[in-house]
Amino acid sequence: MGMVLELKLRKVGNSVGVVLPKEALARLDARDGDTIVLTEAPDRSFRLAPDKAEFARQMKAAEQIIRRYRNALRELAK
Repeated sequence: MGMVLELKLRKVGNSVGVVLPKEALARLDARDGDTIVLTEAPDRSFRLAPDKAEFARQMKAAEQIIRRYRNALRELAK
């Protein structure tokens, strides 16, 4: 199993923000002001990743494939 970190939720104006520990920021290669993406996996877990153009392109392609082959993937998952 990889790194497990406890994240704190903090009120920021009318929203709630997540505080990322320095270890998480280092692994994401992210800094204050950077954008990261949060994606949901089929098992309803979440993944944080740097907002890189290649990652976004890959996710868009994966979503198109999932939509196109939704029924076949559902049958395979049984």
